[in-house]
Amino acid sequence: QVQLVESGGGLVQPGGSLRLSCAASGSISSTNTMAYYRQAPGKERELVAMITGDYTRYADSVKGRFTISRDNAKNTMNLQMNSLKPEDTAVYYCRLLISLSRDYWGHGTQVTVSS
Repeated sequence: QVQLVESGGGLVQPGGSLRLSCAASGSISSTNTMAYYRQAPGKERELVAMITGDYTRYADSVKGRFTISRDNAKNTMNLQMNSLKPEDTAVYYCRLLISLSRDYWGHGTQVTVSS
C-alpha cells in the first residue's frame, strides 16, 4: 500500500511563490505518473500538472508559472508555483497512478492567494 503525504501549502500574496511537495511511501518507478490536481470551492477538480519519466504536461492556466519535478531517489514530487494569482486558490491534491487498480491520492493541502 502506498501513502502520499503532501506539504507546502499556505497563504501567500498575489505574485508570490510556494513550493508543494508530495512524498510517496514504498517503492515507485519513475515511469509511474505523478500529478497535482486542484479543486476550488464550487468547482470540479482539475489537472494542474503531471510528470511521467521526463514528460511533463501543464494546464494552460499555469504554463510558464508552475514547474513540476520529481526526485526518484527520494520518491518525491514537487510543484514550484511562481507568480501566484488569486484564482490559483484551491486545495491541491497529489496523485500517483501506477495502474488502474493502483491509483493513490493525497489528502490535499490548501493554497490561498490573497492580499
